[in-house]
Amino acid sequence: MLFILAGLSEIGGGYLIWLWIKEGKPLWYGIVGSVILVSYGIIPTLQSFPSFGKVYAAYGGVFIVLAVLWGWGMDKKTPDFYDFLGASICLIGVSIILWAPRH
Repeated sequence: MLFILAGLSEIGGGYLIWLWIKEGKPLWYGIVGSVILVSYGIIPTLQSFPSFGKVYAAYGGVFIVLAVLWGWGMDKKTPDFYDFLGASICLIGVSIILWAPRH
């Protein structure tokens, strides 16, 4: 759940900054986006996994899936077969990173 919250914070904050810079929205979009991005930096640290690198590697796969879904929902860009395939491969990678048996 924290990965999803972090992803929505990263994408949402970045999206607000995108709107401010690329689409001429008011400065407060950029300010709110920046605050949300700071929260994104904090949220992954709440994970119980002991390794920073593994947490962020696993989060990266979740982020990719969320970005595809964000584009579908917000930008109305329907993902194609390769978007779904790539996102699925990322989730397989996340599962391996987090839950592979290690000795």
